[in-house]
Amino acid sequence: MLNLLYIHGFLSSPSSTKARQTASWLQKTHPDITYLCPYLSPYPDQTRQQLDQLVAELLSSDQTVGVVGSSLGGFWATYLVETYGVRAVLVNPSVRPYDLVTSLLGQTLTNYYTEDSYQLRQEHADQLRAADFPRPKRVEHYWLMAQTGDETLDYRQAEAKYRACRSLVEPGGDHSFQGYEEHLAGITSFLFDE
Repeated sequence: MLNLLYIHGFLSSPSSTKARQTASWLQKTHPDITYLCPYLSPYPDQTRQQLDQLVAELLSSDQTVGVVGSSLGGFWATYLVETYGVRAVLVNPSVRPYDLVTSLLGQTLTNYYTEDSYQLRQEHADQLRAADFPRPKRVEHYWLMAQTGDETLDYRQAEAKYRACRSLVEPGGDHSFQGYEEHLAGITSFLFDE
């Protein structure tokens, strides 16, 4: 059985535009692929545990898992590639999220979709750093998709980190990755056919 795991970004949810586009496109064109997009905690250790449990269960029953990770989801997708050997497409991924967390300490943050609120502490930055793989080793398992107009994250950090991996760096665009839906056929091919 084929499973596409979509990992949403920080303060996002399964209701994000790209998550909904992915679900809709798969339903129309690949009903044989199971779409998974859990609502993930903003707290890193909880997210890591959620993802570990889900992916380990699927792999233990001989199912195939392909991952699409957006923003902070790209960071977690990297963790899954290096930990479990799955393939992943990273969409405008966060490369050093612990730096962002450090800059947000003490602020009240609100989820864009659920209006849940959170406060991050230094331990959360430390948890992200502990889950980091600064140099990807399974380079053939990655496809980086980035746009230079990303207003939230510096695409050059992702370009440098994943330089040995397949990559598509488009001029312009933004953090949401304009035209994402047009790449879904290529994404599923990369995850499941190559």
